Amino acid sequence: MKQVQIVAKTRTAKGKAESGRLRRTGFFPGVVYSAGKPGRDIQLNEHDFVLALRGHHGESLLVDLVVDGGAPEKALLKAMQHHPLNGRVLHADFYAISMDRKLTLSVPLELTGEPVGVTQGGGLLEHVLREIEIEALPGDLPEVVTLDVASLGLGHSVKVKDIPADPRYTVLTDGEIVVAVVAAPRIAEEPEAAPAEGGAAEPEVITAKKADEGEAAESGKKEKK
Repeated sequence: MKQVQIVAKTRTAKGKAESGRLRRTGFFPGVVYSAGKPGRDIQLNEHDFVLALRGHHGESLLVDLVVDGGAPEKALLKAMQHHPLNGRVLHADFYAISMDRKLTLSVPLELTGEPVGVTQGGGLLEHVLREIEIEALPGDLPEVVTLDVASLGLGHSVKVKDIPADPRYTVLTDGEIVVAVVAAPRIAEEPEAAPAEGGAAEPEVITAKKADEGEAAESGKKEKK
């Protein structure tokens, strides 16, 4: 997994109002969690933080966190909160880790290759599962797991158990869960033909109408008599 250095400062001011003021200065609040210890409040420069994460995939990232110019400490960027409208970073959670203890987390699952069921069979590739849960040492965490689907035929699927084994990590997601399937192309139904304008009416209606006219004429003759 890609490792980057994140620089932060200790944050003393707390509360919603202080967080808003902090964001207006180009910084945002964060917390560093450690096992058995209270969380440490920090603040980070948003511009530098976004640059450090450029090109990164997924939600988790192993970083060297430097607080107040001290020695770098290994931490996992576990979660980020973004503004729903402008996408700016509002908050970040870090977890201090030990490099000799395994971690459990979700990583992106990407598909490679173009299935023969698509190129030759005209099917549609449906990517069903986009993340899997794995367990690994921090230094062995992959940034993304890939699965080749080039040999996937029309109507066939691949499951989690088809992901090639890797000695660096263990896949924890149920192996029977479908990752992707090549579905048959959907055929649009032809609309029913509408009756032509000015066409003749139904024969039954015409017959009934003529019968009614005949009865009326016969009745008129009787009245004259």
